[in-house]
Amino acid sequence: MGSAFIECPRTLRQARQMGISGWAFFVTGRGAVLGDVRAETVAAAIGIVAPDAVADGWDTAAEVAKPSEVAEVSRAECCRWGIDYLAGLPQTGRLVELLTPVVAAADAAGMPLFAAWRGLPVPADAAPAARAAVLLHLLYEYYSGASLMAVRAAGMTPMEIILAGPEGESGAVAYGWSPPYPPVGPLVRRRLWVESVTDRIVSPAFGLLGAEERVELVGLLGGALTSVRRSPSKPD
Repeated sequence: MGSAFIECPRTLRQARQMGISGWAFFVTGRGAVLGDVRAETVAAAIGIVAPDAVADGWDTAAEVAKPSEVAEVSRAECCRWGIDYLAGLPQTGRLVELLTPVVAAADAAGMPLFAAWRGLPVPADAAPAARAAVLLHLLYEYYSGASLMAVRAAGMTPMEIILAGPEGESGAVAYGWSPPYPPVGPLVRRRLWVESVTDRIVSPAFGLLGAEERVELVGLLGGALTSVRRSPSKPD
């Protein structure tokens, strides 16, 4: 859910109105918060996308909009997505209550995208559903940053971790990695290690919650995900 707004049809419509393609917004929608930096910096922060593919999207978007403008649109669309898909849930306010201390306590060392997005203020009058969507996006960046560190600690490349996952070669292609690809078999066990280490990196932030609160949070997230998946696409 934390990245769903980036590929939402309404978000992509907004991007096109700015003159930014879907792929360019996929890259800049996450990396723009880093500011006016080179594509190589954005590629290093995102990690999972091939550098050439990042450069293609980043440089193309830079021709029509400043990173600060894209970052504002990205945050606004995240809030809008939350209102569209989470406002109808009965316990959205409680979800915000549980996620807020987790995000605040998360250690951002080595996670530039998470740190940068966390530092971008949310409007004071934002609705609970909008805040919930922002918090979910922050958790997405937090977990993505932790996963990238675990991938490198395992001696794997971003391309290898994609190949070892459920999307396999189609996922590698989608993220801009070109064949030939290495054999997948030896990578699967290492991916399991990566997932375990990622969990260990992110778990201290959840330590502020009691055992019952953690169980409650899992239930709320599961319920929210089910609701989002069942919701029809919202009209423009």
